[in-house]
Formats: sequence, structure tokens, C-alpha cells
Amino acid sequence: MRYLREKQWIRNIRIVLLLILVPGHLANLPKPASIAEGAFYNVTYVVEQNTDDDNRVIPDEQRLMNHILKGYEKAVRPVQNASTAVIVKMGLTLTQIFDMDEKNQVLVTNVWLDQEWYDEFLRWDRETFSNISKIRIPCNKIWLPDIVLYNNAAEYTDGVMSANAMVENNGNVFWPIPTKLQSSCKVDVTYFPFDDQICKMKFGSWTYDGFQVDITNRSEEVDLSNYVVNGEWVLISVKVQRNVVYYTCCPESFPDVTFFVHIRRRTLYYMYNVIFPCIMMSALTLLVFCLPPDSGEKIALGITVLLAFSVFMLAVAENLPETSEFVPLISIYLTIVMSLTSVSVIMTVFVLNLHHRGPNRRAVPIWLRNILLGPLQDILCLGKNNTFSTLNPNPGFIRTMSLRATLENIAQELQNEAQLENGVMADTIVTDGQGTTLHNDTRCDVRLLPNETHQRPRRGIQIKNLHTKSHEEIIRNLQIILDKHEKEDRNFEIVQEWRKVAQVVDRILFWIFLIGTVSSTIIILVITPAMK
Repeated sequence: MRYLREKQWIRNIRIVLLLILVPGHLANLPKPASIAEGAFYNVTYVVEQNTDDDNRVIPDEQRLMNHILKGYEKAVRPVQNASTAVIVKMGLTLTQIFDMDEKNQVLVTNVWLDQEWYDEFLRWDRETFSNISKIRIPCNKIWLPDIVLYNNAAEYTDGVMSANAMVENNGNVFWPIPTKLQSSCKVDVTYFPFDDQICKMKFGSWTYDGFQVDITNRSEEVDLSNYVVNGEWVLISVKVQRNVVYYTCCPESFPDVTFFVHIRRRTLYYMYNVIFPCIMMSALTLLVFCLPPDSGEKIALGITVLLAFSVFMLAVAENLPETSEFVPLISIYLTIVMSLTSVSVIMTVFVLNLHHRGPNRRAVPIWLRNILLGPLQDILCLGKNNTFSTLNPNPGFIRTMSLRATLENIAQELQNEAQLENGVMADTIVTDGQGTTLHNDTRCDVRLLPNETHQRPRRGIQIKNLHTKSHEEIIRNLQIILDKHEKEDRNFEIVQEWRKVAQVVDRILFWIFLIGTVSSTIIILVITPAMK
């Protein structure tokens, strides 16, 4: 500082001598008065301005920046020898996983990119500049490596924050950049929603080859001290790897640093919003076989469940990438359950056909009766046909027996009445000429007087035949009624037998679909994710 003050005093003395001597010489020169006077005042003004600038104290960091940036060219690599490569150390600090867009296959992260290299033109002596060992310089005033994200999913025109670069006196430059990265990531949704994703972020120089800019990793691990936990994804690990790649465009090598981010999806949200609704709708499929056929809602319930699965599958597909390379587990499960529901609707139609086949007057085949109405009923806990009839006889059978007994009684009474009427008719048909009735209790014969004809006895015989025909007609009609009731009873038994067959088939299908639904749920949603 003392040296600078002495230098300023010497400069001031020279200025004073110049002011004394120069005006006399300028007066002797052949110059216009206006110009000479203007030149004198201009000289005086400049001298006074320079005097003020010399009196102002320059900060140490400003002097240092002016010193190191004097003649500095930021477009040229900071090496003296052109064959020397600039070694750029690349590091990363992961602060947050912002989003994972499975449909567009883009990973959005908040990171701090740490870049460090050696600049031969940014060096100084600490003792000359008040022991300053580190200075912050705007990044737009020095050379920067053109490090880019190779698998960038955003526009490259977005740019990064213009953070200051920290320069040390030995030429070491450290440039940390906080930024949001959108990197393309190949999403594997095979085990969705129990999937793991490994996304990579590849950094390297865009124009410089490995002989000009050699990029390497700054550390073996990624800094996670400032990481913010994500609600959808669990961060498993972050690994760094350096690669040397040869492209078809150039014979030189292009090194890069790749960061592998391993994340795992949290399943609690999807358990309540995807898995449990699927299982509950699968249970609704089983209710189709528990609903009685007479309710008329079996097919309607099956179709309603099928439509619910279709809508639910479309809602799940909206959040998945449109690719044929991977098929999610949840889609496979929904497809299987939808197939079971479709088959259940078809089987319901078959069961209803069996249930209403009785009116066709076709008895159950013997082989079908032996298979379904045999020991299989006990296995399915449905009971046998004769169990109910033994404890509580068939009402149709009781009705038929009552009608048959009534018919026999009526026939016997009519026959007795006919015999009685035949005997009475034999006593009353014998008359004399005066119309007097002759009774004969021991035999029935016809005696005619000489003066009468045979017309009256013939009329009595017609009445007897008429009574006989009416009795036979009554008996015949009663027999027809009895046969009709017996036929109805047989048809009723056939209908009940077909309904029993339908009930057995319904119960068999219930157990088949129950086993299929439970096994598919356990295999797809439990065993397969555990074995990945």
C-alpha cells in the first residue's frame, strides 16, 4: 500500500508541471482561438477526472478478477498445450424425485450437478492479492464444458441456472448447478403395481471427444443427504458408472458418466384403489351361482360384473404406457377374471336351460341321473331325493291316492244304486189294463194282460239302459280326471328332477369358479411379485 501511495504522489507532481509548461507552448502555436481554448479546457477536465480515479481505492477481488480475466478467451479450452485434455469431474446430488410419468416414460428429478475441472489460465499468487485463495466468478465469463444429458426428454433451450463458478488460486474450478432434469426412462410395467424401475441419466460432452475433454466421476457415491422422500416411489439406490463409447460419426472415443437410479413403487395406494376392488368384483362373480334361477337376475348380475371389469380395466390402462413389450400383472389378472365372468354367464344360460327343461316332458337320462343325483349330492351337501319324500311325502302323490279312493267309492256306490234301481224297475213295470201296479218281490218278470200291448215294458227297459249309460259316463269322466292328475304328477316330478340337476350343476360351477378365482388371485398377485 505504501508503494502505491508514493506512486500516486509522483504522478500528481508530473501533472502539476505539465499544467505549468503546456499552456505556454500551446499559446505560441498557430491555432484558432476557439479550438485552443476548447483544447485547454478539455485537457484540464481530463486531468481532473484522472485525478479522481487515481484517488479511489480498488477492491482486492476486483483487482484479482481484472488480473485473471485480462486477455482471457472463454471460447478456447483452458490449456496451454492443445494435445492436453481437460479432465472434468462429474458429480450429482439428488434432492427429490419429482415425478415418474409411466405413460410418457419420463423421470423428473431435482438435482445439483457438480462439475469440476482445472483451468490453467485462472491462476494467481495468493500473497500478491491479500491471500485470496478462492473467488466467485460469473459462469458466463469463463470457459465451461458442454456437458449435456444425453437422454434428455425436455427441450435443450431451457438452459440451466447461471450459477457462479468457484475458482481457486491453483486454477481449480468448481461449478455446481441446481436444475430439474427430465430424463427418458424405459419403464417395465410387468409387475405393476409391484414393479421396480431402474432409470439412467447419461452425462457427457456433446462436441469434445475424449482427447479434448475427458469426463469422469467425481465420487463413487451420490450425495443423498438433502434427499426429500417421495410418496409414490421408494429410492433403493443410486449408482454411478463411467463409460467410454465409440460412435459411428467419429473415430475418437466419447466418455460419459451414467447415474443409475433404482426406485420401487409404494403399493399401499394401489392395494386400496386397484387390488382390493378387483378381488371384491371377483367375489361378485361367484354370487351368480348362488342366486336362485327363479329370481331371473342371474344373467343380469353376470353382465353387470363384466361391464364393471371392463370400465375398471380402461381406468387402469390410462396410467400405463402404450406398449406391447410388457403386459402388466394387473391387466393379466383382470383379463383372467373377465374371462371367468364371461364363462360364468355362459354357464348360467346352461343352468337356466336345465332348470326350465322339465315342461318338455323329457325325463332325466339315466346316466345323468346316476352321475348328478347319486353320491355327488352328498359331496356337495345337497341331500338326496328320497330324504324329503320319506319324511314329508309328496303332496301330489297324496292327492292322487285320495282321488283314486274317492273314484272307487263313487263307482261302488253307483254300481249298488244301479243294482237297486234294476230291482225296483222290475217291480214297477208290470201293470194291468186299469194302470194298477203289480209288485213282485221275489222275481222280476213281465206279465201282460190280454187287452194291453208291449209298449210300457219297452219304455221301462229304455229307462234302465239310460241309467246304466249315465253311470258309465260318470265313471269314465272320473277316470279321465284321475289320469290327468296322475300325468300332472309325473310332469311335476320330471320338472323337480331337472331343477335338482340344475341345482347340482350350479353348485359344481360355484366350486370350480371359486377355486379358479382364489388360485389366480394368489398366483398372480402374491406369488409372482414375490418371485421377481
